[in-house]
Amino acid sequence: MTPGDLVSPTDTEPGANGSVERLSLGVAARLSRYLQVLTQAKKMGKETISSQELSDYTHVNSTQIRRDLSGFGKFGKRGVGYNVDSLVSQIRKILRTAGQHNIALFGAGHLGKAIASSDIFADHGFRVVAIFDTDTRKVGQKIGTSAVRHNSELTTVVEEEEIVVGVLAVPTAAAQPLADDLVEAGVKIIFNYSEALLDVPPEVTVHTSSPAVDLLYALYFYLT
Repeated sequence: MTPGDLVSPTDTEPGANGSVERLSLGVAARLSRYLQVLTQAKKMGKETISSQELSDYTHVNSTQIRRDLSGFGKFGKRGVGYNVDSLVSQIRKILRTAGQHNIALFGAGHLGKAIASSDIFADHGFRVVAIFDTDTRKVGQKIGTSAVRHNSELTTVVEEEEIVVGVLAVPTAAAQPLADDLVEAGVKIIFNYSEALLDVPPEVTVHTSSPAVDLLYALYFYLT
């Protein structure tokens, strides 16, 4: 799966009037990629961006980009491009990610610390509100503004902090038991940095992030 693949493949495409029940898999994935580029462009102080520039950064054909965006309204101006700030806001509304969403991070090792200190989630309205680990030596340590908690507190914290996403930065063997606990606690989205193939109910979405897969994806475009 790619970022944004948080919908059913049977969902409908956007209508001509901009209304949408649920996005199709392909549209959601592409809009998420556009948002990633736009968010970075905004941080760099860029005010406008063309469909060709978006194409260069996302490897999506510029015609497809214009078609995707025109399905929700008229955002760009010919010869000027898209207003970055406005388009970021509009795509967040379309993806229903406007506002703040709370994340629980599992694993306070090197990867977990890197994730917790990164802006990658915060840039898109996701906030790491709880960090967990089973190592009692790490429990109580501060990572950023959060103190590491023990995994045994998972259920209570998920409810109290209204956690919507669980991020697994743990060894492969620990991933499935944690996924089971998250499912039981009511979490519907799991972001998996381990190599485990997680078995979850159909109503739970799992996104597995692998540097090797990302490199293969990049290599494909280099070779073709």
